[in-house]
Amino acid sequence: MTLPSKKPHWLRRPTAPGPTTPGHAPAAPASAAHASAPSQAVHPSPSPGGGGSVVQASLYRDGRKVSSPGSLAETFRQLRDEPDGMAWIGLHRPTEAELLSLAAEFDLHELAVEDAMEAHQRPKLERYGDTLFVVLRAARYLDAPEEVDFGELHVFLGPDFLITVRHGAAPDLSAVRRRMEATPELLALGPEAVLYAILDAVVDGYAPVVAGVQNDIDEIETEVFRGDPEVSRRIYELSREMVEFQRATRPLVGMLHNLMAGFAKYGTDEELQRHLRDVADHVTHTSERVDGFRQALTEILTVNATLVSQQQNAEMRALAEAGFEQNEEIKKISSWAAILFAPTLVGTIYGMNFDHMPELHWVYGYPFAILLMAVVCTSLYVIFKRRDWL
Repeated sequence: MTLPSKKPHWLRRPTAPGPTTPGHAPAAPASAAHASAPSQAVHPSPSPGGGGSVVQASLYRDGRKVSSPGSLAETFRQLRDEPDGMAWIGLHRPTEAELLSLAAEFDLHELAVEDAMEAHQRPKLERYGDTLFVVLRAARYLDAPEEVDFGELHVFLGPDFLITVRHGAAPDLSAVRRRMEATPELLALGPEAVLYAILDAVVDGYAPVVAGVQNDIDEIETEVFRGDPEVSRRIYELSREMVEFQRATRPLVGMLHNLMAGFAKYGTDEELQRHLRDVADHVTHTSERVDGFRQALTEILTVNATLVSQQQNAEMRALAEAGFEQNEEIKKISSWAAILFAPTLVGTIYGMNFDHMPELHWVYGYPFAILLMAVVCTSLYVIFKRRDWL
């Protein structure tokens, strides 16, 4: 975010997007799951509930890693043998069988499991007994196509477990896991601390998006006044992305306030309280920036429409002026053609050389014909001149 951050290293770094807010504060100590990125090896799980979607499953006791089971079934077994342990399971696009296996083991609510299966959820926070279900939407800015890519993260938080279900490329939670494992005193606080670290990473991940969008808007403003014909489409596409960005950030503001409202009820650690407030400040700032972007894009679109209309009017005026000039030229040509037609007509008639024609052998026939031509031509010239044709 663009706000200054005084948070410790374990709560720094960008990653995922923001949730909405029907719930309260996070669950009591639990373990944390994490959907990691390409840097992490996938642990195959031949047992029920296991599969290629398990990015990493680890068991922790007193903030320190005890083991990294190779399957969900092995994770369940080891957690039962560790009464004070915490399981952190990270999944990427899990199968229905894997989610049902987790639901049966950790007593996850069927509605939350259904949401995690289908994805495409709005950010939200819901409590089902001792389990907290959080939906976050991550965002990352892609430099090459100059667009915003959104991902979705579902977090299940219970007394001794934390499960993350990732849909899409973002977010990458491997850095969060590494930071938490490097600070066992904080990881020992349980899944609540991990959830706050994930929230912080999600919100910090919005900062590059805000910077990228700001740069796009600056470029669009230049293109608008340069008269680029493709700028309208770019404005429209960026406006749609800002709508999605609003849907990711705006609900997160209310959700964080709900979490802060539950500090006293759930006995949240004071250090975590301070840093969650800092995350809430950053979310509010980001949400305001996104609102400003949408308004700016609306104004730019209006200005572009005005400029396009002015350009079209100028082109129409130019065409009208060209048409008027052509019409004036046509009138002049038509006038002179009519003037020249009169003597041609007289000359043609008297040039037919028939034996019996009036005035054919008249002594004054020739001067009369010339005079007639002059009178007709002069009369036509005067008429056209008075009508501004000449």
